[in-house]
Amino acid sequence: MSVTARRVKLAAILGILVGSGLALLSWSQTWYTATLVDGAAAGSAATLEVGGQAASPALSALALAGLALAGALTIAGPLIRIVLGLLAALLGGCVVLAASLAIADPVAAVSSAVAEATGVAGAESTAELVAEVVASPWPAVAVAGGVIVVLAGLAVVVTGRAWPTSRRYGGGVRVAADGATAAPASDRAVDAWDDLSRGDDPTEASAPSVVDIAPDHPNGGAEPDDRPADGDERAEPTR
Repeated sequence: MSVTARRVKLAAILGILVGSGLALLSWSQTWYTATLVDGAAAGSAATLEVGGQAASPALSALALAGLALAGALTIAGPLIRIVLGLLAALLGGCVVLAASLAIADPVAAVSSAVAEATGVAGAESTAELVAEVVASPWPAVAVAGGVIVVLAGLAVVVTGRAWPTSRRYGGGVRVAADGATAAPASDRAVDAWDDLSRGDDPTEASAPSVVDIAPDHPNGGAEPDDRPADGDERAEPTR
């Protein structure tokens, strides 16, 4: 296995993890501080902090999908890696798009938060209540995270086939110590059933034939048959 392939695999997976993590972290922070028209907000509050949850609600789902995809890449085969790499690039592009839409129109991004705080519905009505919107660096961080995911996904598509295959422990074939392969239990059951069909008892061990050998015989128990035949015993030699 190539060391370079291992490094590329590690870098690509870490890139997806880091990019998705940045997007998720950015989503949980304050994106904008909106200054409302006097008397628009309840009480004496003149400013309203808007987090990524309101400015870009879809960002969390995209970031979580990226994290899950990075975990799947660690055990995926060569062909599945290509598919996952394309999905990662698509997810990263969606993250960039979601964050860029909020950056392009901050008033629309804070509209839902303003409507919740003031009770005024409608994009145009809430826009009239917003005097100023100040952005934080977190929307740009989300865009950067999406770009990292896109680049990492493209790296997976290009180099995924050359990645080393993950090792899988267990489930292998076990070999007996004497080198003989043990028959499966199902095969032994079929053999026993065949023996019963032929009228043989598979539980009865066949006794080997044993030849009794006299230990004190000089020829090892194999005595020569010097006795005459049955007809010769009654016959006497003629003199």
